[in-house]
Amino acid sequence: MIISASRRCDIPNYKSDWFFEALKTGKIVAPMNPFLSQSISLAKENVDCFVFWTKNPEPMLKRLDELNGYPFYFQFTLTGYSKRIEPGVPDKHHMLSVFRALSERTSPKQVIWRYDPIFFSDAYTMEYHKKAFRSIAEVLEGYTERCVISFIDIYGKLQSRVAPYGIRSPQTKEIMELAQFISETAEKHRIQVETCAERVDLSRFEIYPTHCIDAALISQLTGKDLKILKDPSQRAECGCCKSVDIGSYHTCKNGCVYCYAN
Repeated sequence: MIISASRRCDIPNYKSDWFFEALKTGKIVAPMNPFLSQSISLAKENVDCFVFWTKNPEPMLKRLDELNGYPFYFQFTLTGYSKRIEPGVPDKHHMLSVFRALSERTSPKQVIWRYDPIFFSDAYTMEYHKKAFRSIAEVLEGYTERCVISFIDIYGKLQSRVAPYGIRSPQTKEIMELAQFISETAEKHRIQVETCAERVDLSRFEIYPTHCIDAALISQLTGKDLKILKDPSQRAECGCCKSVDIGSYHTCKNGCVYCYAN
């Protein structure tokens, strides 16, 4: 069983005490996810891997030893957006230090950098993204092997939420220009760029679809040849393999304007 913690809530930042208490007891009796009615065993023989999703894993840094015996890796989102867009995320310069510290405690393979979702506005222009991506990539060289990008999908409830900020989806020509820059910049810093749940073909820039919950990576971390099917609950473009998400919607305090989970 792969446990996702969590696409819906920044558990490393806001619920790490809850998580480690569950780890001590060996099970999650009352999952944050209300759709999981039964308890979930956290016995080491039952957990293939933990996949942590976060914008700030600092609360977990001093407790990583409690994960001994469990394979795990982090999806760490680090963008150039300001507190107006990501109000609950600490200073980005500090987050760069946290990223490096996490990588040093684990390994570059276990800390995947996410620069997403990418959107444009009067404040966040093509040049802004190029400068932000280059600046972050320079600092993270040697501390991660992969960067995942995606482009914002504005649908449903997001439309009214992002409208006051002038946020829009990039046009195809803008995607191509920025993808080429990101690929070339990342290559200079020994980082492989991949896309998350995107229809657009960026293979001309050596950018290919990723599996955020990645059976191949988990097999590398565990030394086991895992045969795990694609998650049928995710959209067609998503390459993630099947997992159990222990988070809940409407509980994350990061307050990101673009987030679908709040």
